[in-house]
Amino acid sequence: MRTLPAESFLPAGVGENCKKLQGKFLRIISSESPAKLYCCYAVIAILATSVIALSVALSDMTNWPSSQTFCMAQEAHLAQFDSLEELNFLIRYKGDSTHWIGLHRETSQNPWRWTDSTKYNNLVPIRGEGQYAYLSDRGISSGKEYMPRKWICSKPNSYLQCPVVSQLVSKQS
Repeated sequence: MRTLPAESFLPAGVGENCKKLQGKFLRIISSESPAKLYCCYAVIAILATSVIALSVALSDMTNWPSSQTFCMAQEAHLAQFDSLEELNFLIRYKGDSTHWIGLHRETSQNPWRWTDSTKYNNLVPIRGEGQYAYLSDRGISSGKEYMPRKWICSKPNSYLQCPVVSQLVSKQS
């Protein structure tokens, strides 16, 4: 059904009384009071704002494969750890959200592997039956690859590539 604005039905010069007329029309069209209707408009506006805020908040979250692709574009991979000290560091600084890490497995019967294909040393148990691991406040859990989460990239041994150190070592030899 096509609707036309109220101004198109008004004679010239009556536009300034439009707000008053709209209030009257609302009372004629709806048995609800204008206060209730404005309350509904406010709720709709708040919900719309919440949806927009949620979509912005989720924009920095993605699935496991996309997270790994992002890390690879940075010449890195999803985070990997070899000790409890490294794991505790990641958990402490990850914030409130869950974050994808580089552990995955083919099925729940297969062993966990890092993105570089090395086997996980089972340093701590991984909760769940999923195929992709993530850090939570409770440690390591697993889930489905398509769940949107934040992620942590790691660029291992990048600190060993320092040209100044290699020059110093070669001059001492």
